[in-house]
This record gives sequence, structure tokens and C-alpha cells, in this order.
Amino acid sequence: MPPFARVAVIGLGLIGSSVARAVRQAMPTVRLTGHDADADVRTAAIRLDLCDDVADTPGAAVTDADLVILCVPVGAIGAAAAEIAADLPADAVVTDVGSSKGSVARSLAAALPGVAIVPAHPVAGTERSGPEAGFASLFQGRWCILTPTTGSPPEAVERVSAFWRRLGAEVELMDPDHHDRVLAVTSHLPHLIAYTIVGTASDLEEVTRSEVIKYSAGGFRDFTRIAASDPTMWRDVFLSNREAVLDMLQRFSEDLSALQRAIRWGDGDTLHDLFTRTRAVRRSIVEQGQDDAREDFGRSHP
Repeated sequence: MPPFARVAVIGLGLIGSSVARAVRQAMPTVRLTGHDADADVRTAAIRLDLCDDVADTPGAAVTDADLVILCVPVGAIGAAAAEIAADLPADAVVTDVGSSKGSVARSLAAALPGVAIVPAHPVAGTERSGPEAGFASLFQGRWCILTPTTGSPPEAVERVSAFWRRLGAEVELMDPDHHDRVLAVTSHLPHLIAYTIVGTASDLEEVTRSEVIKYSAGGFRDFTRIAASDPTMWRDVFLSNREAVLDMLQRFSEDLSALQRAIRWGDGDTLHDLFTRTRAVRRSIVEQGQDDAREDFGRSHP
């Protein structure tokens, strides 16, 4: 039997629509209800047959749910939780998919006192957004990090863990603040760097008459993919996880200054040692199944 019989998904963008598709595929007996604040998205969700029912209000979506998944930007989670508070069944479990967890846990606890809350972060996604961008296999072989608090009932934690495993994810439990420091390095800082590099190139592009865009090498193309991610989501991530991001950004700035000195002084040994270590990191990521080893990230070349 599925760990939950009636699931409500609030927010039907990339992650929410992927959750809906994955539930349909992995747990077809589950009654699935959805809602999105955008009427156009609700219309698309009906057209795509993402859910058994798409409600016009968040309260109507959760009235009989035993699991509610908040798939909204982290800056909106507190408000979204408050909107469902009056209609939430007493025995329902509430979780989310936000990529920062300390602020999310506090927002959920404040909006939903006494509710079984299990914050979660499926570490998966693409640069695309919207209900059409979702796909059922998004979570296959990916990590979903649960960050239960002292108020999270153990049974609820286990049920949410089982739910994500049924969608194909590997589940890890982690302290919320530790999660935020880890993701500041592995996700948030890389996005910040990508936004900065692409922004700088955009400024230069005006000077060089489109040569930056015309002659883009593979590295720059990959940065533009990351920088094409949803701006509202990432704005909220940086603001909600500002302490960890600023801490890691300071460390990165110090390392970048050291690299700058090595280049200025012609210190080839330092450069070679760094590049050797970073190459090994890439190999480890491939070995652990978080990417494949196809050349040029699997791009097809005529």
C-alpha cells in the first residue's frame, strides 16, 4: 500500500508537476489533488491531466489530504502554509520541496502549530519551469534530503521517506542548518557564480558586438544553462539561506584570490595541483551516479 492515500500538491511548476506525474506512475491508486496560484497554470494542469482534481483555492485542495506537499518558492512557503491552515485535516502530514531548510522549518512551524511537519528537499531539477517542464523520472536515482525537527513525529518522517523512495529517490536525513551549509556549496554558490559570469558576459556583449554570444565555448554555454533557472525561486533561495551563502561566498572569494595570485606569479604547480583535485571530484560524481560520463554532457554533434 502507498504510504499516503490522498496527496495534495500546492504549486504545479517543474517540481510540483513532476511529483504529480511520478505519483501517477508509481502509486496509481493515490487520489491526487493540485492547486496553483496562477490560473493559467491550473488550466494547463487540467489539460495535462496532472491530477484527479485541480482546485481553485489551496484550502479546497487539502480538505481531505493525508499528505500536503508545498511546491512553491521558499519565500512563499509561510504564506502558502497559512492559506491551508484552516482546511488542513488534523492528521495530515505537511512537507515541502524547498532548497533551503532552516527558514522553511521555522515558517512552517509558525504557520501550522501542532501539525506533523517533515521538511524535505529533493535534490533534482532542470533550468526549465512550468507544468509542461515536469517529468515522472525527475527523482529517479536522486537524493531527497529530509530535515525533520524536534517536533516531527517519527512515524511521519518514515512515511514521507517511504513516499520519496516510491518515487525513485534515495533518502537521507540531515539537520536543517547542516543541510543549508552543504547546499550552499553544492548548489547555491554555483548558481550565484553562473548568474554573475553570464551577467558580466552580457555587459561585455554590448561592447564586443555579440562576439561573446557568437563564440560561446562549452563552459560558458553550461553556465548559461544554470543561469536560465527560475529567477523567483533563486531570489528566495539566496535570501532565505543568506548566512550560509555569504559564508561560502567569503571562502570562495579567498580561494579565488589565491588562484589570482598563482596566475600573476606564474605558479604553475599550484594551478596544476588544484586542477588535478577538481578533476577527481568530477570523477567521483560520475562514479556515484549523479551524472554520466558521456563526452560534452551527452550533447549530440552532427
